[in-house]
Amino acid sequence: MRKRSSRGRAALAVVAAALLGVAGCDTGGGGSPAPGTTKARAAKPAPLWDRSPSSIAAVGDSITRGFDACTVLSDCPEVSWATGSDAKVDSLAVRLLGVTGAAERSWNYAVTGARMADLPDQMAQAATRAPQLVTVMAGANDACRASASAMTPVADFRAQFEDALRILRAALPKTQVYVASVPDLKRLWSEGRSNPLGKEVWKLGICPSMLSGADDLTGAAMSRRERVQQRVVEYNRVLKEVCAKDRRCRFDGNAVYDYRFGTDQLSHWDWFHPSKDGQARLAAIAYRTITAPDPAA
Repeated sequence: MRKRSSRGRAALAVVAAALLGVAGCDTGGGGSPAPGTTKARAAKPAPLWDRSPSSIAAVGDSITRGFDACTVLSDCPEVSWATGSDAKVDSLAVRLLGVTGAAERSWNYAVTGARMADLPDQMAQAATRAPQLVTVMAGANDACRASASAMTPVADFRAQFEDALRILRAALPKTQVYVASVPDLKRLWSEGRSNPLGKEVWKLGICPSMLSGADDLTGAAMSRRERVQQRVVEYNRVLKEVCAKDRRCRFDGNAVYDYRFGTDQLSHWDWFHPSKDGQARLAAIAYRTITAPDPAA
């Protein structure tokens, strides 16, 4: 009996040891963490899109320079939707970085009159600052030419935008890019043409392909405006498609194009460029797109 008892106790000890070993694995004490443990969760890669970047550079055209928002035919970068300091605008930089942060860590390389062909050089300048986010608003001047036939061809527009992104990526592979759609130029014509002063300023050469002969409603004039409008739609399709190929790029989903600018959102100097209120609306659209959990949100 005693011999059998000893063998029984030995067998129980082996079973107990085996059970303890299994229990140790279940509680994370084994060589690899069980699914759902802290170590397993820590191995999950960080999301590609940072919703709170700590520095911003802006590239683009007159809209980002705040043109005609403060005085006639002049830039006013302090009211820029992207990097401005004006409290009424509450720019993207201020919303993301705070007043002090915006002053120290945001840069505006946009140029009034710039077209997509100018974006590669602007992007190269922006890259020297190593920003965590670059904002892009360009394309309106490619449609706003002396005539509809002088508009930038869509293929050239695409190649120029792709070139700009390549330049940025060569220097800063992880910098994020926010791309705003080109505004609805035909709507701006429709809203602004009701103001006599605005129409006089338009005669100085603002977007002639769309705005010349502001009160001309003949078939030829309307057909010209439709051509310009269609080109803007095509530009926005390019912006969307090119941006979609870059995992760290977000297009605004045509939010700027779809925004129904009214007279309060238009410059009271030219009734075409955004006013301070219009700049604030652009800042809100950008902030909403950049901070959304998902690009489509």
